[in-house]
Amino acid sequence: MIREVSAGTVYVDSETGSEYEVVGKVLPLAPSASQLPWAVDNLRLCGCSLQQLAPKDLNDCPHCDRRLPAVEG
Repeated sequence: MIREVSAGTVYVDSETGSEYEVVGKVLPLAPSASQLPWAVDNLRLCGCSLQQLAPKDLNDCPHCDRRLPAVEG
């Protein structure tokens, strides 16, 4: 799961009650043509076989250079 979190906040699974553990951090690629902040709400999956995250405001994937599909709704 990829989710934006706040430091010092404990996140708990609503079904099991177990505490989530942060195991990684999503970092922006530098430099980027995107003007959006690197946040969950501004990312989408590339759609290629790499299945990497790409900013919503880019037309081409920064990972594979393929054209990104149109953003839905």
